[in-house]
Amino acid sequence: MEDTEINLESADQPVTEEESSPEGNAFVTRLCRPLSMAHDFCKAHSAVLRMFFWGLLGAAYLTFFIAACWLDFHRALALVILTSLAVLLVTYNLVQKLWGAQIVQALSPVGRCFQNIWPRLKWVLYLLILAGLISFLVLDVSRRKEQLVSLAGFCVLVLLLFLFSKHHAAVSWRTVFWGLSLQFLLGLFIIRTEPGFQAFQWLGEQITIFLNYTRAGSGFVFGTRLIQESFAFLALPILVFFSSVTSILYYLGVIQWVIFKVSWLLQLSMNTSTVESLSVAGNIFLGMTEALVLIHPYLMELTNSEIHAVMTGGFATIAGSVMGAYIAFGIDASSLMAASVMAAPCALAMAKLVYPEVEESKFQNMESVKIVSGEEQNILEAASNGAAISVGLVANIAANLIAFLAILAFINATLAWLGHMVNVPGLSFEMICSYMLVPLAFLLGASWEDAPIVAELIGIKLFLNEFVAYQHLSTYRKRRLDGLPEWGRAKKQWISVRAETISTFALCGFANLGSTGIMLGALTSLAPPRKSDFSRIVVSSLFTGVFVSLINACIAGILYMPRGDGINCPDFFRTANLSSTSYDIYICCKDLFSSTSTKSDGTFSFSSPWKEQDARLTTTYFRQCCHHYKAPVCG
Repeated sequence: MEDTEINLESADQPVTEEESSPEGNAFVTRLCRPLSMAHDFCKAHSAVLRMFFWGLLGAAYLTFFIAACWLDFHRALALVILTSLAVLLVTYNLVQKLWGAQIVQALSPVGRCFQNIWPRLKWVLYLLILAGLISFLVLDVSRRKEQLVSLAGFCVLVLLLFLFSKHHAAVSWRTVFWGLSLQFLLGLFIIRTEPGFQAFQWLGEQITIFLNYTRAGSGFVFGTRLIQESFAFLALPILVFFSSVTSILYYLGVIQWVIFKVSWLLQLSMNTSTVESLSVAGNIFLGMTEALVLIHPYLMELTNSEIHAVMTGGFATIAGSVMGAYIAFGIDASSLMAASVMAAPCALAMAKLVYPEVEESKFQNMESVKIVSGEEQNILEAASNGAAISVGLVANIAANLIAFLAILAFINATLAWLGHMVNVPGLSFEMICSYMLVPLAFLLGASWEDAPIVAELIGIKLFLNEFVAYQHLSTYRKRRLDGLPEWGRAKKQWISVRAETISTFALCGFANLGSTGIMLGALTSLAPPRKSDFSRIVVSSLFTGVFVSLINACIAGILYMPRGDGINCPDFFRTANLSSTSYDIYICCKDLFSSTSTKSDGTFSFSSPWKEQDARLTTTYFRQCCHHYKAPVCG
């Protein structure tokens, strides 16, 4: 009976395919055996196979690299630079991983000896650096008086910040000295030295080319005609593209690595805490709120001075994605990058000058802080998330531009109406700024003729935002490059290249009244219990951030010098198309006008260098210049 029940229970159970067909199971096993063996072999020799794969890939790339350099080295220059940087990074990481501990241990006696003599050596080093800077300034500034004005502006701005310091006696002069020295040395390398200038010019050109790839996506979505005619469809899609690329680099760890190394340099030289150094370094590449995400686990434990430094770093720099939009305006890319990089050490130094540290920081070593990584699982997700996040930024910028430009038009119309009542024609917000801030613009190093326009741009940046200010600057720059007359209807139509450079540096930063709300909102959402601290410090940090941008502009004014040997106008006119105008044509026409005099018989005579060529040809050039520009000699 029991056996019968057992058989019945067995009969009720489903019969599997493997039990019903053992021959099929054996066939499947024999079929999968080579795959299983291959899998086991790959698993057992994964390290060797991985080395073989990378070796094969490296050999293929080396072959391609040699072929590219052999065929045209100049064309392959960008590839050479990128490859060299990659080799340096890989070599550094490899040496640090394999022999880092041994190198540190071997150099430890040298480090101990250096620590013993450092209290005396540092003063010698400070004096040498100070003497070098003073000697350079005396010898260099004596050649151009406008540089002396920028130097005076620099001193006045730093002195004003010291007067507004919260704790005068607690100022760490090492932090201030090294911050300003790093800023000046970076500016000296980028603006004045030929390798630095060429490197940043090349980098700016490559970034411009890279950002132009946005047209492929925006042209497909909106159409070629729209992106050629509308700012919204030309510049704003760049934010989407750049945000997506940044997210990919963040996922790969490139941005974190660079930020960590820059923050280490800042902390080592300026003796600042890890968190504030990390935040300011992050602001070079990331936006005001994105950089806060890097340090959000530590916001609750920051001192008030560290919070002030974090806020100042956000106000004094611009995001990489927004920089792409400014480049799309036509703003010089190398000047924008130089301004953002130079602002980092200056922001940290001036933040510590205005709000010195009087508490004990909990973040004095790099080991106490870790950079927060993203949660993406692969590159595609990183690219998608970056593009999705940028939608809010694009909408915010577009909405702000619509609102601010509309408000500006309304204010100007109201002021013009009020001005008409008292016989003051043309009264506008820009005119008020140009009068009120002219002394400040002149102190930055702009000429007295250019100072009203520079003052106007600074006022727009402070009371509206830097986006609108850069849009106005791009208009002036385009007029100059198009060769429009410098003066039109008793008003300047464009400013000099020097004034453009100073303006680019002065506008580079998020420090405007509207940004205070963004900063407070971001910090409060990340650390709600410290809302009162944030609200109390934000005005001081905004004030400091404005001054950092102005100090940056003074450094640019001190170091700026005209590039090139000038144009040989007679030779230039032989190849130029004089049916249209450009900046070079305008300069040469002015030179021709100044070299022309009218004889009693109505013919023209020309002085050097124009008299050295055929008079009939020069007369033809003269008449074409008179067609484009009005001059007394053309009458």
